[in-house]
Amino acid sequence: MTYELPELGFEYNALEPFIDEATMRVHHDKHHQGYTDKLNKAIGSHPELFEKTAEELLENLNVIPEDIKTAVRNNGGGYVNHNLFWEILKKDVEINGKIKELIERDFGSFENFKKEFSERAMSLFGSGWTWLILDGGKLNIVNTSNQDTPISEGKKPILTLDIWEHAYYLKYQNRRVEYVEAFFNVINWDKVNELLDEN
Repeated sequence: MTYELPELGFEYNALEPFIDEATMRVHHDKHHQGYTDKLNKAIGSHPELFEKTAEELLENLNVIPEDIKTAVRNNGGGYVNHNLFWEILKKDVEINGKIKELIERDFGSFENFKKEFSERAMSLFGSGWTWLILDGGKLNIVNTSNQDTPISEGKKPILTLDIWEHAYYLKYQNRRVEYVEAFFNVINWDKVNELLDEN
């Protein structure tokens, strides 16, 4: 078995004008494909690891052979993080259900959550991800650098924003704040609720 690049599940232009078609093509077809290919190449030297899901590899990095651990951490993270990112993108989905209740419980209001999430995303130095995670039954916002993931720390991510420049530079150039603002127009809250229900 090898890991395969998942299809987007929507057209490349489906998130316009918030995330542009050109960015989606490069982001999915080039960057995500690259992480997939490099993960497969790394695992190829230890083919028994193909029996595990990519998530399982990241959950147990301490048992990954030293000669491929960094490659699995970086490229496995890139593979898994993007898989989740595509799943939680969709236009015109209103926040509803359990996630709305938990956000209001843990952040006071949706506006407070949006402000805190945006501030965390803007505070991330360099490349990485901003996450909404479920940690001990409570929602929390965290950043990770590069392609690191909360999965490796035993946390459950239910929402994420890619802060690598390749995710926004074609449309927004260096205007990360505009990209972060646009993100709130393309969150698939129905999928977030599904991820919550998996716990």
